Amino acid sequence: MSAPEPTSGKYDAIVVGSGISGGWAAKELTERGLKTLLLEAGPPVVPERDYVEHVQDYSLPYHGYGNRRKLKAAQPIQSQTGACDEWVSKWFVNDHENPYENDADKPFLWIRGRHVGGRSLMWGRQVYRWSDLDFEANAKEGIGVDWPIRYADIAPWYSHVEKFIGVSGQAEGLAQLPDGEFLPPMQLNCAELQVRDSMRKRWGRERVLTIGRAAILTQPHLGRAACHYCGPCWRGCITQSYFNSIGSTLPAAAATGRLTLRPNSVVAEVLYDPRTSRASGVRAVDADTMETLEYEARVVFLCASALESARILLNSKSARFPNGLGNSSGELGRNIMDHPFGAGAEATLPGMEDHKTFGNRPNGIYVARFRNVTDKHPKFVRGYGFQGGASRAHWDRGARQKGFGAAFKNSLLRDLGPWQVWLGGWGECLPRADNYCRLHPTLKDKWGVPALHIQCTFGPNERELLKDMQVTAAEVLEAAGAKDIHTFNEELEPGLCIHEMGTARMGRDPKTSVLNGWNQAHDVPNVFVTDGACMTSSGNQNPSITYMALTARACDYAVEQLKRGQI
Repeated sequence: MSAPEPTSGKYDAIVVGSGISGGWAAKELTERGLKTLLLEAGPPVVPERDYVEHVQDYSLPYHGYGNRRKLKAAQPIQSQTGACDEWVSKWFVNDHENPYENDADKPFLWIRGRHVGGRSLMWGRQVYRWSDLDFEANAKEGIGVDWPIRYADIAPWYSHVEKFIGVSGQAEGLAQLPDGEFLPPMQLNCAELQVRDSMRKRWGRERVLTIGRAAILTQPHLGRAACHYCGPCWRGCITQSYFNSIGSTLPAAAATGRLTLRPNSVVAEVLYDPRTSRASGVRAVDADTMETLEYEARVVFLCASALESARILLNSKSARFPNGLGNSSGELGRNIMDHPFGAGAEATLPGMEDHKTFGNRPNGIYVARFRNVTDKHPKFVRGYGFQGGASRAHWDRGARQKGFGAAFKNSLLRDLGPWQVWLGGWGECLPRADNYCRLHPTLKDKWGVPALHIQCTFGPNERELLKDMQVTAAEVLEAAGAKDIHTFNEELEPGLCIHEMGTARMGRDPKTSVLNGWNQAHDVPNVFVTDGACMTSSGNQNPSITYMALTARACDYAVEQLKRGQI
């Protein structure tokens, strides 16, 4: 990775955004021979300086609780996610510098990270393949538009990505949750094993509990060390044991000698050349100096996140595209989706009080989707998966007790409460045209780029999923012999799952979609969008592995098209 380039230049490819998908685009394009400029809106991150996973509460000014007044003043939206804490609030945007608007009765929480690596530094690291149950659902149910690909198209690229990032997991042989290229799985604890075995006895292969499939290493892999179970991954990982672009894809791209990384570069629009009917490059703003930057390229990859990429395209206006680049269908900005979550059940599991966990396992359990897999549910379509885990109660009480030294530490480990188990659902959100974003007529961000007005709500199907999550989670815990079962539904707003997607969907017909089956804009063939914007439906699985696989696949296609002179 080089020092910032001048304010202009010519490249083979420009990639906008350095996170999950942008890092993959940079890696794949440079490894295939393209001189690539990677533009990131935020500042660089230096792991040795900025990673704080081993910084203890007592060394912080507010002992981990943070300056709540300051957080609410500068980051009223970002601070609503638990990861925006005293350690890493620096990795979440200032909400006043990065405004957006929604109707008062339709709140949407847009959680953003602007820095090199993007949200790949703070993501949940859960990776689950899609199956044809997901890719075929829209067509079978007449919802939205049909995906232009199927599992067979993306399966080799899932493998390509998994082999590089390192995914720990257990093969289960489930059609609705295809197995992948796994490193050894993390271990279930004794309480989780009891829940798994009771589910197997009650439901057989219908409801299957497994260890989470996580982009966290359980053994050394491609020069990165195995996880040592310190736990707070979202604060960084100096051993590079979990996948992020800073520790994996960006170094791979830099090793080619063909990557130019320019941080603090806020991309405002994609430039369009009417003579060639192609994008000619991008216009950006230097985040520090406010200087205008213009770069030229043969191909442009937008990987800035679903809403940010949509904003860039909507702001890329010309005589041919008065409503945004590649928007002849009118679908740009529409069909926003985010996973409904925050509903499930928790309980106490008697017994096993002579057992305790070791370390702080950065992973939980997963129950694959079982609704609408073989039988049709009468109240809703699609389904959800459970994430959760079990632990002994009261181990964290030391934060509120006086004491220090070995005797104090041993007392915390010895005098533990009962085992507690919780299960929370992550459900599918259906695509709807009335969930959309558009440019605000007057509101702009700090750098003069028009801000978004976002409208996104959960509909009746999502609300039924949330209800059912509570019922079936309680059933699972009851079958395991749990006591004091408590169901919950936190009624969380869209956006807070941080899985927003769908604003420039893929499809077969240019009249009803923005991108084709290669993530290529129907209207402008040298523009590709491979972040969450491209998603045609949402599935219920954590989506990042699908973004990565689609990105690698699109890069391979784009380079071949360039070689043939097609774009």
